[in-house]
Amino acid sequence: MPEDQEFPWFAIWTKSRHEQVVRQQLEQKGIEVFLPTVVRWSRWKDRKKQVAWPLFPGYCFARFPASERVAVLSCAGAAGIVSFDGAPAPIPDAELAATRQLVESDLQFDPCPLINEGDRVEVISGPLRGAVGRLTRKGAHARLVLAVDLIGQGASVEVDAADVRPY
Repeated sequence: MPEDQEFPWFAIWTKSRHEQVVRQQLEQKGIEVFLPTVVRWSRWKDRKKQVAWPLFPGYCFARFPASERVAVLSCAGAAGIVSFDGAPAPIPDAELAATRQLVESDLQFDPCPLINEGDRVEVISGPLRGAVGRLTRKGAHARLVLAVDLIGQGASVEVDAADVRPY
């Protein structure tokens, strides 16, 4: 790659709750890093505090040449580089630029899994926690169908979009 071109962005898969550690270590190594965060209230027994949580838990983004792959993977908490067919998969600059634009704005936003209508999802919180169904409508109030396939019957229920994840 010519010197005047920037290197591609890659997604670094991290161990649970190690995103900040990986970000700090990569910065110390002189590698460009992007860790998008969202501010949330965190509650302890004695107080509440605003904390910056990773927008995409388990991932940190870094721009580096292939020759730096070992340096990236040697960071404590780095579990791997997201790859396809054994090769690190570059992320289009436009996708991370849009994410950076969002997190730097004053807009309110929430993380959400990439789910499409028709996908099977699992409810992760609320009274239906653990239930698996098919998403029939997306939006703030998603519609979920819980079915008994053998008899061709089901029930449709509205759930909060933040309460489901891909199954």
